Amino acid sequence: MTDSKYITRTENKAIEKTRELKTATPSVDIYENDNEILLYADMPGVHKDDVTVNIENGKLFISGIRRLDHQGVSNWAEFVDVEYVRSFSIPQSIKVKDVAAKLKDGILTLHLPKSEAAKPRLIEVTAA
Repeated sequence: MTDSKYITRTENKAIEKTRELKTATPSVDIYENDNEILLYADMPGVHKDDVTVNIENGKLFISGIRRLDHQGVSNWAEFVDVEYVRSFSIPQSIKVKDVAAKLKDGILTLHLPKSEAAKPRLIEVTAA
């Protein structure tokens, strides 16, 4: 008697594979001048409709989702869908109603204007 082992092929039962959305921290540059704070966040591949900017209780939250158009069966995937997420504490002196956001070429630009009370002012010294 011979011991023979058979390798059987299992059929693909068409189980849908779901991808977990990976989270990444976008690179950010922040600049401050007398009138505003400027924030630049690198979010490549994100569309304007997939960006969220929220300011609440002295916290700035930014997020953006990059979704790729996957065509065909993937043999190797290193470039996947990703959610960029970052948060910051911001001063209470920011005029929240005047904050402006723009997305161009994968760079999110935020203009955070300062209130008049927060802007520096020169005090004139008089002789006594």
